[in-house]
Amino acid sequence: MTWLETSTENCTVQRTLDLIGEKWSLLVLRDAMNGVHRFDDFRRHVGLSEAVLADRLRKLVAAGILDPVPYREPGRRTRQEYRLTRKGWELWPVMIALKQWGDRYTADPDGPPLEVRHRDCDEQLEAVVVCTGDHGPLTPRQAYTKPGASAHAVT
Repeated sequence: MTWLETSTENCTVQRTLDLIGEKWSLLVLRDAMNGVHRFDDFRRHVGLSEAVLADRLRKLVAAGILDPVPYREPGRRTRQEYRLTRKGWELWPVMIALKQWGDRYTADPDGPPLEVRHRDCDEQLEAVVVCTGDHGPLTPRQAYTKPGASAHAVT
């Protein structure tokens, strides 16, 4: 079965984009990965309306990507902070890859506004694709696509 003969009804890329592919969701995740946890901080830093933010947070919680954690400041009502779950943190390499591409093709002439560095040696991070064997980083020409266990033919 070739790619064009394979149905995309159960495409995992499409399903992932249904969960996190909207711009505001990705920006909320970016901020959560950089230590933002509270609704007002997300709203102020990301710059979106309360209604849109509430909707995105609700969807990310329902997907198991964020976990609401109650907190209460003295004299105020209990509210929720939003913490990345393990599932949410597994999106970190995706965010690093998006940032890497953006740094290369969309940064200001002076360079990117932020750097992500290794705590131990202070070198910059880089997202790469590797084989689960012992082959190091790969190029697209070194890979191929084949139907997986749940592939179905186009009907």
